Amino acid sequence: MDPGNHIESTQRRVLLASTLLGAMAAAPAAADEPPKTPMSATVPLLAPQTEFVYEAIVNIAPPMQLGQSPLGERRIVPITGGTFEGPRLRGKVLPGGADRQLVRRDGARLLDARYELQTDDGAVITVHNKVLVNTPKDAPRYAFSTLEITAPEGSYGWLNNFVYVGSLDSLQPQRLAGVIRVFKLT
Repeated sequence: MDPGNHIESTQRRVLLASTLLGAMAAAPAAADEPPKTPMSATVPLLAPQTEFVYEAIVNIAPPMQLGQSPLGERRIVPITGGTFEGPRLRGKVLPGGADRQLVRRDGARLLDARYELQTDDGAVITVHNKVLVNTPKDAPRYAFSTLEITAPEGSYGWLNNFVYVGSLDSLQPQRLAGVIRVFKLT
């Protein structure tokens, strides 16, 4: 969903994402103890773990430029459809959502996407995905997000009970689409 980026190796991105997410859960290399903090003797310092929830391939339309603001260039990218699949759910991305973007003066992009997923059995899940994309010249591309997921009560109600993080990869120039991988923090 970030049309300004060129496609990078999927293996590199998966490695980067797994390295970042793994680092969140890894103990320090020098010892098998977590870092010491002022409160760690009273309240143990436990790093969050992650669990894969789904992968979405989100189709998009070309971006519409909305003009400059004091904070940078504004644009909107319509979401036109797609699919998603994970261990406990699958279905389609409904058309009609949009990704509002701010390209900051330093080149980083703030993406604010809202869209719906419809499961194979008809449940509609709302996703609010906030992404920071940064492509520094001297470092790997950074494209990670926090997501708010709202599901109807019932068989997908469990989605309402977790905090989610994700990664974003572009499929351009081969396809106007992005790949979003979502993980719950446990």
